Amino acid sequence: MNDENTPKITRRGLLKAFWKVSLGFGLAGVAGYGYGFRLEPRWLQTERVNIPLAGLDPALEGFRIACVSDFHLHPYVQIGFVEGVVEAVNRLRPDLVCLVGDYVLERADSVYELAPVLARLEARYGVACVLGNHDLWTDAEVVRAGLEQAGLPVLVNQGLELQVGGGTLYIAGVDDGWSGRPDLEVALEEAPEGVPVVLLAHEPDFADTYCLDGRVGLQVSGHSHGGQVRLPGVGALILPTYATKYDQGLYQVDGMWLYTMRGVGVIGPPVRFNCRPEITEFILVSSSRVPRFGGRG
Repeated sequence: MNDENTPKITRRGLLKAFWKVSLGFGLAGVAGYGYGFRLEPRWLQTERVNIPLAGLDPALEGFRIACVSDFHLHPYVQIGFVEGVVEAVNRLRPDLVCLVGDYVLERADSVYELAPVLARLEARYGVACVLGNHDLWTDAEVVRAGLEQAGLPVLVNQGLELQVGGGTLYIAGVDDGWSGRPDLEVALEEAPEGVPVVLLAHEPDFADTYCLDGRVGLQVSGHSHGGQVRLPGVGALILPTYATKYDQGLYQVDGMWLYTMRGVGVIGPPVRFNCRPEITEFILVSSSRVPRFGGRG
């Protein structure tokens, strides 16, 4: 027996409902595509992280290091975006800038367009660079030459001693861990005893080895891109080799700090979701201070 107050479902009504639902899903799909492929990959974020270091001289208290990784210029990342990254870094007025590898993606000679833009980076104590796996896979010598011709020194198992007031900081850089020949012992040969060491190493998961040395206070890495797509409650869907254990953010690995940056560029598919491109500003503080980690912008 039919209830006269119950609305009747007609074929026409079903079709209208179907098309409304389909339209809703279609619009959501278009919006999701636009956000993931167009908006978030260009939505730059600055993360500010306090790093307590043992043996830090009072002259280095508050020393600021701006770090960027994974530019991957061409075909997905264009030079205009990199110019915006450089401007954002310069607004931080850092004491030092560190670039942690993967300047190109498919062609090593892209570095000759990239390096002059990176040369506009401004820091009181200059810029230090290391190479990444894509730099080696294309042509490490070309990438290194392009950077150094633009006045950007590349550390390949080398170190750089900075004199800051009455204090000293040592910046070490190792060769790419995936396809190069990293040698931390050689990179630290000239490190003064007891001086805090910041290590630039493209892939983060080698922290399990580098921490055993005992001299490195902070390792800065990139490579993972944070996975580019991260689902709430799940995390990254796909991660590259040597970035599966420490995929983003701040860790403590056997007494050594490790920070993995999400990078600023992308590889294919060129999408980011819940994983914005990142500039990281490290602020060095004495080991008695509690670390703080927060984003802005």
